[in-house]
Amino acid sequence: MTYLSLAEVEQIARAAHEGQTDKAGRPYAEHLAAVAEGVRARGGSEAQRAAAWLHDSVEDDRLSVEWLDSAPLPAEVKAMVLAVTKRPGEPAEEYAARILATPGALLVKEADLAHNADPARQAVLDAATRERLTAKYAGMRALLGLPAGPQG
Repeated sequence: MTYLSLAEVEQIARAAHEGQTDKAGRPYAEHLAAVAEGVRARGGSEAQRAAAWLHDSVEDDRLSVEWLDSAPLPAEVKAMVLAVTKRPGEPAEEYAARILATPGALLVKEADLAHNADPARQAVLDAATRERLTAKYAGMRALLGLPAGPQG
């Protein structure tokens, strides 16, 4: 089977999230690009970079699980995307356990958390949202055994 190239995965992710913005009102693709770059900077593989581009696509209902199942992607990419896809009502402990049990997924989630907690991104949020998200990200970092703080 011929798999999608990393550039093709990026194109699909950008198209899937077209028109979506983050909590700060920025184009969502900027977050995806930052997470993919964070994975690369941390020594991540091409499969991990592909998963980084797609990491929120199923969770945000931009691409379906059926699309992911049938996409010409390596099984490891699909597994990482599903591992980092938070399910409605899922306890944080179960979510973290799935990430830790899936090879490669921890690095993708680490890069995601680092970008989410970036002080520049946080600075534009209201204080209540900033405090809520800071606590949420710190809790997830602890569950995943990652050091405290954004870890750029």
